[in-house]
Amino acid sequence: MKKVFFTAILLVGVTFASQAQTISKHAIGLRFGGGNGYGAEVSYQHALGDNNRLELDLGWRNDDDFDSYKLAALYQWVWNIEGGFNWYAGVGGGVGSISDNRFERNNDGAFVFAAGDIGIEYNFDIPLLISLDFRPEIGFYGDEYPLNSFSPDIALGIRYQF
Repeated sequence: MKKVFFTAILLVGVTFASQAQTISKHAIGLRFGGGNGYGAEVSYQHALGDNNRLELDLGWRNDDDFDSYKLAALYQWVWNIEGGFNWYAGVGGGVGSISDNRFERNNDGAFVFAAGDIGIEYNFDIPLLISLDFRPEIGFYGDEYPLNSFSPDIALGIRYQF
């Protein structure tokens, strides 16, 4: 009876261990989007536990008529699908600054935004993480500026894990 009980406990433990996910302590790379005009963002992820992490993304845009940067911070929950595939969801927000010379009136200043995040990722056997996510954002700037709106963003992320 002891052998059967021990074997059952061992099988249950192996089953849970094989389904347990591991997210890396740190990951840094690029998030290639563009739905909100920032293009590629520098992205950093820091594990806060076995299935949650903090993601920080810094994006900037600099051209003749428009200079801007934004910093997004998202708290994410991560769930294992199978093997190296995970899916994740998160909430957060951020801050930024804008200098826009396209209009006759002055549109310079700071802004804040709220964001959500949902995506899927693959964790390779090498220290490479690739992801595809959707991040809707709602920005708040001023009474007359078009940032007071919904801004969806779909992005491909490539990160080095360490």
